[in-house]
Amino acid sequence: MNALTGDARAKALAQVPAWTEVEGRDAIHREFVFGDFNEAFGFMTRVALLADKMNHHPEWFNVYNKVQVTMSTHDAGGLTDLDIKMASFMDAIAG
Repeated sequence: MNALTGDARAKALAQVPAWTEVEGRDAIHREFVFGDFNEAFGFMTRVALLADKMNHHPEWFNVYNKVQVTMSTHDAGGLTDLDIKMASFMDAIAG
């Protein structure tokens, strides 16, 4: 898997407009806010199931109803299609 560059990167990022690029790193980030801890944890559980299936795991941080997620493919040294697929999945299930 190779890091996304040029037009392919721009096209991929357009698929996940709620995500922002991380300054100083080839990664994207988003904060999700839920109604309570149970909703946030449920979201994380669903993402964890997909992450294990894809063998691609997010960097994340959770406090009560907030989940902060950063996606980057360490083996590729940057953003890949796997990150975009995972970000798209998170967007879809977060509502």
